Amino acid sequence: MRSLLRLTAVLLLAVSPVRADRAGDFDYYVLAMSWQPTWCALEGRARGAAQCDLAHGWVLHGLWPQYHRGWPAHCQSPHGPPSRTMTRGMADIMGSPGLARHQWKKHGTCSGLPAAEYFALSRRAWEAVSRPAVLRKPDRPVRLPARVVEEAFLAANPAWARDMLTITCRAGRIHEARLCLSKALEPVPCGRDVVRDCKVRDALLDPVR
Repeated sequence: MRSLLRLTAVLLLAVSPVRADRAGDFDYYVLAMSWQPTWCALEGRARGAAQCDLAHGWVLHGLWPQYHRGWPAHCQSPHGPPSRTMTRGMADIMGSPGLARHQWKKHGTCSGLPAAEYFALSRRAWEAVSRPAVLRKPDRPVRLPARVVEEAFLAANPAWARDMLTITCRAGRIHEARLCLSKALEPVPCGRDVVRDCKVRDALLDPVR
């Protein structure tokens, strides 16, 4: 029986090699932009998150290194962690220093960059996106097909193609807009595991309060 188990393990390793997540070894980035009122409605206010008292609409969730299929996470980085000054410096676009710190640990360590360069790159990617004016600060709840949000982003950013962007939903609400970028921050087609658009026809877009 033990011999059979050993043989099975060897065969599994032969057909499914394990890929170690190494810093700097990835194919492209995903720039994730969250609709903060959704997070606040589902989690943030229950936690007493201070950023939910501010009038934020789209915020930077993170800049994620990505494989063509799958993604690395929590890599062994040759660089030290960010200082508190660095993470506080990202709060204006990320909502909180805590999120910036978490994003570095999970995703930034896989970029191969020092923390200061990773955050600077994240800000550059964020600032290059034109967020649709009509979706920036709605003052009342709106229900709309998720594809309308996608179309608004594409209209505001003519250099993008439909396969470079995906809109996600959570609990029937608009959750995130995710843009795929090269390492030089040029828009590129997303991998098949990223292009999973929300199909909800009446997704809730919570207002910015």
